[in-house]
Amino acid sequence: MLRYALGRLAGALPTLFAVVTLAFVLVRLAPGGPFDEEQALPAEVKANLDRAYGLDRPLPEQYLRYLGRLAHGDLGPSMRLRDFTVGELIATGLPVSLAVGGLALLLAAGLGVPLGIVAARRRGSALDHALLALSVAGIALPAYVTAPVLALVFGVLLRWLPVAGWESGRPADLVLPAVALALPTLATLARLTRASVLEALALPHVRTAIAKGLAPGVVLARHVLPPALSPVLGYLGPAAAGILTGSLVVETVFGLPGMGRFLVQGALNRDYTLVLGKVIVYATLIIGLNLAVDLAQALLDPRLRQAGRR
Repeated sequence: MLRYALGRLAGALPTLFAVVTLAFVLVRLAPGGPFDEEQALPAEVKANLDRAYGLDRPLPEQYLRYLGRLAHGDLGPSMRLRDFTVGELIATGLPVSLAVGGLALLLAAGLGVPLGIVAARRRGSALDHALLALSVAGIALPAYVTAPVLALVFGVLLRWLPVAGWESGRPADLVLPAVALALPTLATLARLTRASVLEALALPHVRTAIAKGLAPGVVLARHVLPPALSPVLGYLGPAAAGILTGSLVVETVFGLPGMGRFLVQGALNRDYTLVLGKVIVYATLIIGLNLAVDLAQALLDPRLRQAGRR
């Protein structure tokens, strides 16, 4: 297992390097620059700013200097928010995004997988049809639709939860954003789990175990869930990354000071270092989550570990 994990990690590092390189090139190719204003700066002022941030150097030299700072954990200063470094801005927004995204992920997995199992075991029942209908609605309605509706119903009409804002240590601020962010993934997990469990129930060895009179709980735990959860975990990796990195709309609707706000500001202002820092954080999260899912799948399916040794 250790060899398999090291092999997957060795494959993740070049991916991260490629993401950093591509992001560096793309932000430089975008029209405009960090110091372009509606009212043009005097030429000597702009030249001094370019010199201060190293933008007057050739692009390959800028790239190598950035990699050198990055190797020491330095993401550089923000070019537009000049009182802050990129690391400070990430330290401000990342905990909020992780709190909302982590809670949404727990909610989606904690409800979606059990609901899918229940629907599969009661296939064709009224409960199964109801869960299927709700899952279709959850998939069809994106977060930018459900978030305002949840805010209107539970925040404005019922006044049960805060509509917007963020106060550290107040869990109520996380409820509506987490629910809005979790619903599409929850619905997809429920449908995927249902299909995977039904497929596993049709396997010959599972049917034999049922025919021998094994308890339903034993059959489910030993023979059904290990193969059924493998495709679910395969989806959960990209889904978790999508939840943690795709909360921009939800953060905007509920007024949360998360990562998405700074990413949009950086993109609009052509703040090279801020955009690159956010991309690196998001890429690291995505690669790390997919690596964790690969390891979990290998624990469930020894064939993956054997394939990784070849």
